[in-house]
Amino acid sequence: MRNWTLDDLCRLVDHTNLHPDATEEDMVKLCDEAKKYHFKMVAINQVQSAFCAKQLAGTDIDTGAAISFPLGQTTIASKVFDTRDAIANGANEIDYVVNLTQVKAHNWAYIEDEMAQIVAVCKEAGIPSKVIFENCLLNEEEKLALCAIAKKVEPTFVKTSTGFSKWGATVEDVALMKANVGDKVQVKAAGGIRDADTFIAMVRAGATRIGCSAGIPIIQEIRRRMEEQGVDSIQI
Repeated sequence: MRNWTLDDLCRLVDHTNLHPDATEEDMVKLCDEAKKYHFKMVAINQVQSAFCAKQLAGTDIDTGAAISFPLGQTTIASKVFDTRDAIANGANEIDYVVNLTQVKAHNWAYIEDEMAQIVAVCKEAGIPSKVIFENCLLNEEEKLALCAIAKKVEPTFVKTSTGFSKWGATVEDVALMKANVGDKVQVKAAGGIRDADTFIAMVRAGATRIGCSAGIPIIQEIRRRMEEQGVDSIQI
């Protein structure tokens, strides 16, 4: 348990717009909102990297590019190229989707190779890497195997979901991942987090980053509760 100020909680948020029809105006709005609320990152499709990095220049808000999103069904070489391309265009965080076909085949050597190559590119650039599991499509054995590989490879984060499949983050999955990736890997909860109680539950379960498009109403609700209670922090 620790005390969290409102700004502490804002700095957990990856403010997200991954819609394929998002316009430049939508990206400007996303970046302006991230600056207003001091969110940690904007989560965007890779092609938006240069545009958003320009919008966020001079701030401490990161540009997070999604790689092989949302299906993960591209080759390792493609994912590595896209990771390098995103970084070259200003992205300073990377979220990539694992190859779920290979997960289902239990081809763990492939998954480790994929993860190691992408994480190595990010470490070389000095930026965070996040591995998206898509837990709604996995059984517990597969989740645990991915956690074991992540514990070995050490990406910055493992992430529950894309938010584009059957369902998103669950408290149970966050707790499971946190318990099995070791102290050097963090957990990001993403997908379906739309209210303050769910947000707080994810943090309580061990998430240190929250990917959501509802960050503003969530933070506004937490602010309202803090004002009603006359406190400047909450314990989670």
